[in-house]
Amino acid sequence: MDSMHITQEAHPVSWRQRGRQMAEPPGLVLRTRRLLMHPMRREESDEFYDAVVSQDSVMRWLAGRRAGTRSTAEAMCEQHAAHWARHGYGDFAVRDADTHEFLGRVGLRNRPAFGVDVGFAINPKAQGRGIASEAGRACLDLAFDALGLPAVFGFVLPGNEPSVAVLTRLGAQRAGTTISSGRHCLRFRFDRSCRPARTEPATYVAGDMRISYSAGPIRPELRAMLADGYPDLASLTAPGLTRAAEEHTLTANHEGKPVACVGWSLRDMTYDGLTRRVAALGGVLVHHEHQGVGTARTLISVAIEHARAGDAETALLICPPDMIGFYADLGWNVVPAPVTIRQPDGDQVCSLGVMTYHIADVPEPRKYVDMQGSPV
Repeated sequence: MDSMHITQEAHPVSWRQRGRQMAEPPGLVLRTRRLLMHPMRREESDEFYDAVVSQDSVMRWLAGRRAGTRSTAEAMCEQHAAHWARHGYGDFAVRDADTHEFLGRVGLRNRPAFGVDVGFAINPKAQGRGIASEAGRACLDLAFDALGLPAVFGFVLPGNEPSVAVLTRLGAQRAGTTISSGRHCLRFRFDRSCRPARTEPATYVAGDMRISYSAGPIRPELRAMLADGYPDLASLTAPGLTRAAEEHTLTANHEGKPVACVGWSLRDMTYDGLTRRVAALGGVLVHHEHQGVGTARTLISVAIEHARAGDAETALLICPPDMIGFYADLGWNVVPAPVTIRQPDGDQVCSLGVMTYHIADVPEPRKYVDMQGSPV
């Protein structure tokens, strides 16, 4: 089996998304025995066009598309870059490690309605050499060992037997069918328990970030370590508000040291009179030395996938006014209805902004939301 190496390359370029300044993600590089993989970049659109977008035999399996134009390739590269900026992971350009020839695109795509899936688009000239399997294995190692995702999915159009063979070889289990991009697709699922055994474990170079899950609230000592003497943001933006303890925690570690965490609880809430399973997020803490590099957005993205695995239909959090733009860039929306919270002196309508992220296809509440407890 191939070992995988992960390195971080400085990438100081910044860009604007929907009018707000966001840092472009660090250049996460995956290395296997034969491959060099880095985030898809805008300037690679010509190579992407030649290898993938101009190939009918490849594009027909990408939601049933036909070969596209160079402008199609440019738009797809823009989408890939935007995905990296939102989640901190995404699709990789796959290159030959020796010649740097562009071989295709393989990576992790977060789709709100489905979760994180692994996808392949390999140049026909490079097919039949195990490139998709080798790159896919590296992406699954990243998903489970570094990001701490609870599950990864695969979606394949019926008849695409080569892709089915790759997913099966990587350890995927069939999980029924679904509708994706208006087409019936075969659905596959990966989790930690179904990955094939390795004869050589994946290797990570020092400097990477690993996310780990633990049951229970954020530990006081972890909270103090991440605050590092700075005031607690929650106490500054919501003075006097009583919060409930988190039931689940994700911790991001850099070079073995905690640098950020997020907590959440799963609870039934009432949306316009209907019971809805909700992941209540709170305790998003990032050490000041690691702010502004996308750590929080990746933690939140992974937390949403854990909430999905816990059958949550939506996620909800109390948001200070100066953070609304940040969460809006991550796909969250301001709740348009009043939100009732539980406090020691009785129920009250929350005076702060509340935002939601829909995991399932559910309508926005229009009349009221009852948290059925204190905020997290």
